[in-house]
Amino acid sequence: LLCPCLLYGAFVFLPFDAPLLPTLSARLVYTLRCATFATVPIVLGMMVAGISQLCRWALEPQGALRREVELHRSFVSQSSQLFSLFLLNLAALATFLPQELLKLLPLLAALFAIARLVFWLSYALGRSFRTFSFSLTFLPLLAMLIWNLYSMLVLEPHQLLA
Repeated sequence: LLCPCLLYGAFVFLPFDAPLLPTLSARLVYTLRCATFATVPIVLGMMVAGISQLCRWALEPQGALRREVELHRSFVSQSSQLFSLFLLNLAALATFLPQELLKLLPLLAALFAIARLVFWLSYALGRSFRTFSFSLTFLPLLAMLIWNLYSMLVLEPHQLLA
């Protein structure tokens, strides 16, 4: 329930508009630019994982991986997988949205980045806190997938293979 409310509030109250994007290639370039912001948590996770690995290796050169190192590695792996699905769905969404709704692309990218940062923080706290932050990432992704499939199969079935 929180994701649609956050997106609607940001869509209505944030004072920016998407630039005029008449062609498909311009929309895809805009999508890639928006998705670049969503990679910030993954890059931060890689840097922290590398630093924690170096610190652990300096203290215990032959020791087994500690929980902190595994935590960051797991976060980066999961975030990379979710980002690949997010990017594909965001690119498909950019082709189906009308011009006045293209403001959703940067908002969805920002929601993905914030949700992954919250997930990373809750991942360190424990299992009971992860559900909310994972749902902030997964449910918008699922909604985008459903909308993309609906647009392809119901709204524009004649252009499915075009």
